[in-house]
Amino acid sequence: MNIKFSNEIPIYIQIMDYLKKEIILGKINKGSKLPSIRELSNQFKVNPNTIQRVYKEMEREGIVYVQRGMGTFIENDAAIIMSLKRETAEKIIDEFIDKMKNIGFNNDEIITKINKKIDSI
Repeated sequence: MNIKFSNEIPIYIQIMDYLKKEIILGKINKGSKLPSIRELSNQFKVNPNTIQRVYKEMEREGIVYVQRGMGTFIENDAAIIMSLKRETAEKIIDEFIDKMKNIGFNNDEIITKINKKIDSI
């Protein structure tokens, strides 16, 4: 697991986004056990408190659950993973639209650009 951290976004959010992407892509399977806080903090070279915050936030979002004495696990529910995928897509789309509007494109121009790009792929 290798992330190049940005100074613009808190590290715990970047790690959460990375883990969510891995879950969506199936690289981390439903029901699988995540590394311990210490293991993951060593892999990312961050403070263990950062990973603790990541796990707590993901638990609050319903993505993971903790089994006392056993560790932190990805939820087994496929609907949760699908919801995570939809939320991630919405976030990407929102960021894209905001960036396009910030450089002066209107809605019609954004749609035209997207359609041209899709047609060229």
